[in-house]
Amino acid sequence: MSLFKQIKASTSVCLILTAAVISPSAFAEHHANKASSGSAVCEGFAGQTPRDIDSKAGTNPVKFSLAPASSNMNLCNIHFHANAEHKAKDFAIYAGDGKDGYGSGYQCGISKTLSAAELAAPDGEICKGLKPGDTIEVHWVHTSCDVAPGPGLGSCLSDACANPDLRVETQVFTLVNDADALDFNDLSYDGNQANGFHQAKSIPSNTGLPVEFMGSTTGPKYTEQACSPLQVTWSVRPQCAKLDINTIGKWCKSNVFEEDHAHGVRKLVTDERLLAPIQ
Repeated sequence: MSLFKQIKASTSVCLILTAAVISPSAFAEHHANKASSGSAVCEGFAGQTPRDIDSKAGTNPVKFSLAPASSNMNLCNIHFHANAEHKAKDFAIYAGDGKDGYGSGYQCGISKTLSAAELAAPDGEICKGLKPGDTIEVHWVHTSCDVAPGPGLGSCLSDACANPDLRVETQVFTLVNDADALDFNDLSYDGNQANGFHQAKSIPSNTGLPVEFMGSTTGPKYTEQACSPLQVTWSVRPQCAKLDINTIGKWCKSNVFEEDHAHGVRKLVTDERLLAPIQ
């Protein structure tokens, strides 16, 4: 069975690229590189993700060509994670050890200085449990395949394009109950195209120069002893932004990606043997 068909056959698979979660599935079970007995880390795979983007250190020797700019690729998936998977100066508050990828990761510094109005409870449930003050990390996943956006990793591949270049544009947000904050509808897709490519309507451009590096898919399925096999070019913005929680709540109720909740995070990768150097 081809890689593409393996992925499409698993109804639970979604892209953890930041994009949706690769949950326990035939794909992950088949490809996760389990460390041999006595081995401290998995070996032979390209740089792993997530990482501290303020550190350029990394000794992983496996290289691959960086993906084209996202403007020259097709958006194939949008999803988000509960807390930041990556770490940087602006999102460095450790959320805890958590369980199954939840209750871990990092929080934005600005989440601790919000006003009472920004923290006011919204009307109704938001994305199965989000609340003002929470941190999320959003992933806009792009592919070199000629495909339309949709749910999960299968939307980034096709029978004719089973090994694409992948790039994830990444932004960390603090959720606030404030109509003057960013509107997630402005950052979504809704059929938008530019120069013949499926594209998000916009992605924040005022939160610092994105840190670009060679990495992998993420999510709690993977560890330093069980590596992700997919090679992904990452562009992670180093500063947090405020996002109106009501707008992502509306998005969770209806979107082409079938996303309705925040996904868990993979524990930060710190062993330099697993990290590609940041140029």
